Amino acid sequence: MRQGKLGTFIAAFAMAGGGLLLAPGSAQAVPSFARQTGFACEACHTVFPELTPFGRRFKMNAYTVDNLPQVSGMTQSKEQSLALNQLPPLSFMLQASYTSTKAAMPDSVVAGALAQNGQVQFPQQASLFYAGRIAPNLGAFVQMTYDGTAGTFGWDNTDVRYARMANDKFLWGVSVNNNPTVQDLWNTTNAWQSPFDQRSATAPSPGASTLLGGGAADMAGVTLYGSWNDTVYAELGGYRSAPAVGIPLDSTNTNVLNGFAPYWRLAYERQWDRSSWEVGAYGMTAKMFPGGGVALSGPTNKLSDWAIDSQYQYIGDQHLFSVMGTYLKEKQTWDAGGAANPSNDLKTLRVGASYYYQRKYGAALGYFSTTGTPDATLYASGTAVKGFANNLPDSKGWIAELDWVPYQNTKFALQYTMYNKFNGGDANYDGMGRNAKDNNTMYLLGWLNF
Repeated sequence: MRQGKLGTFIAAFAMAGGGLLLAPGSAQAVPSFARQTGFACEACHTVFPELTPFGRRFKMNAYTVDNLPQVSGMTQSKEQSLALNQLPPLSFMLQASYTSTKAAMPDSVVAGALAQNGQVQFPQQASLFYAGRIAPNLGAFVQMTYDGTAGTFGWDNTDVRYARMANDKFLWGVSVNNNPTVQDLWNTTNAWQSPFDQRSATAPSPGASTLLGGGAADMAGVTLYGSWNDTVYAELGGYRSAPAVGIPLDSTNTNVLNGFAPYWRLAYERQWDRSSWEVGAYGMTAKMFPGGGVALSGPTNKLSDWAIDSQYQYIGDQHLFSVMGTYLKEKQTWDAGGAANPSNDLKTLRVGASYYYQRKYGAALGYFSTTGTPDATLYASGTAVKGFANNLPDSKGWIAELDWVPYQNTKFALQYTMYNKFNGGDANYDGMGRNAKDNNTMYLLGWLNF
């Protein structure tokens, strides 16, 4: 590292790290849950945001386990009609980061010039949470976020649940949420993927993604779930379009759902000694009007996703080890237009492993791959950084990460992403001279919850 870059890196580390340490404290791991239950964060998390078996049960039971003084009410039939915590379950999250790519990005206005490389975000993200019980059998995880990249403040991941035991072995519940997989119990799906649960918000990212791999935006839905003997889990529901901006659903919108988009989830989990292992499958089918100036009627485009996933955890007194993987395949049918081909495939693979010693010092390594059908309309070339080589969506690479968790609600991560292929190619992939390795990214993150 050259002297100038070294100085920039040290300054950024001091700003992102030292500034956070002076502040009073992630997404799914929030201290209001610890305050409500009376348990330390490690009861529900290995290292946030990854859930333990107990954390998964807490979420499935609608976040209602408590150990706080309550404001209570009873009916004449001795049924509880009110259960409010005397203190509201509120929490705050702050993230700050430093990002540097191997090669600077081209200037967005001046031809031939380069943007400044090495960007500090303070904050990268700041969130306020209501996370805990609302009433008997009813709880919520509600997140409002300031996005430092976009400079906007709005609703983020939200999951409101009702759950109860039908008998001593079967639990059922209902989730109302705004992001398919945000309600999921395991850390293999897109909303809470771990390791590498946080990525740089300012570095280039591959341009192709599946519906359940990050493309299911502006949706809200209801799912019904059940768990038998804490072993077999099943979930079924549907989603509708729910634009974030308060405008009518008409031709000014794009990719508007036609009716409900069904979502399903099946999983089997086995626990023994200090280990747990899950294997499962999930999927979603969406029919969409293209919109964008075209009336919301007539033919629709259809995206059908199905995925398999697995997660293994070992939770010891000194050593924690996790391995996770997801393979997802999407079938695309373009009856309403928008693609050069009448149908396409898109496949993604993500595998990763992490190790922590005493829950303080950690390391992780992962591999990712996206491949699919070439399409001249969907994956066009000729745009700096964002263009595609050979009209292919293919991107592949590795991610390595080192973590330091000095306290259960404080985390620092140093992450490096290396691309073997980016948007269809390795050399001059965008047709403007940029190589895949130019997007290799060093990312330093400070993450605090309180």
